Amino acid sequence: MKSIYYLLTIIFLAIQTQSFAQEDTTKTDDEWKWRWEDEDKWDWKWNWDDDFDFGFSKSRPAITLNYGLAQIDRKNMNKNFVKPNLLELKLGYIKENSAFGKDDLVSYNYRNVFVANESNKLSGKEANETEIESDMWRLGFERNRGFGYKLGESSSIILFNGYTLNWSRVDFTYPLNLTVDPEIETLNLYDENFRFGTSGVGGVGVKVIDNLMLNASYERSIIFQRHLFWKWAGSAIIESAAQELLDRFVDEIFESSPYAGPIVSFVLKNALTYGVYELRKDKMNWPFKGEPPLTYDQFKFGLTFVF
Repeated sequence: MKSIYYLLTIIFLAIQTQSFAQEDTTKTDDEWKWRWEDEDKWDWKWNWDDDFDFGFSKSRPAITLNYGLAQIDRKNMNKNFVKPNLLELKLGYIKENSAFGKDDLVSYNYRNVFVANESNKLSGKEANETEIESDMWRLGFERNRGFGYKLGESSSIILFNGYTLNWSRVDFTYPLNLTVDPEIETLNLYDENFRFGTSGVGGVGVKVIDNLMLNASYERSIIFQRHLFWKWAGSAIIESAAQELLDRFVDEIFESSPYAGPIVSFVLKNALTYGVYELRKDKMNWPFKGEPPLTYDQFKFGLTFVF
């Protein structure tokens, strides 16, 4: 995973360097003085810590328990799957600070490792003669970021967007009349093998008290038929660059209308994530050519305990 962290860090630095290189070098002393004096508004200290300490300093340990519903699909496949339910455990660190100089606005960062089981056994549903059963275990790393509003001394509402890098092992059980079928042969590429995947996440957290948060989220996960590193890296760079440009636009909104910022950030960043993953339903490493991935749409509800 170190190589992935290095890659994301290099991408961030490259974007930042290009941005500074395009700045007007003829600015007056007063203009530069204004930029430095405005440092507190832009919360540069929080951004520096957030991007380079990997979320483990000045943070609070947290445990999340989720239960949810899921749906399996693969583009151009006509097979029916029994809809699984899911259980998920996350262990990580949460960092919260005031945002953009406003004590009643919150910046939120949650990095964690997770393990999840998605199976129709959890739902108690049985397959009919044409449905495929599944039992999947997934583990990986997740990062959620967002903003929110304080509702009281120790309560708040958080609107977040995030992504995961994960590995999944799916075990399919086929009806007897489908043991020989071209589409089953495709599913066998995933069956009982660990496969790399990614996902985009969007959700809402409501902190009831200082140590307890209620969560609701939607996650689109894709499992790669084969992990083609360079195509995946190219697709990830495109997505990261788009998110970075959107972050800059959101920063401008926070600067001019701070209290609209959390909602606008939530809508725009999750819309971008959803759009990217819709495109990846056709090509797993969009815009590069490739096979459709196996997709999971998941609705989760849970509790986060903060220590």
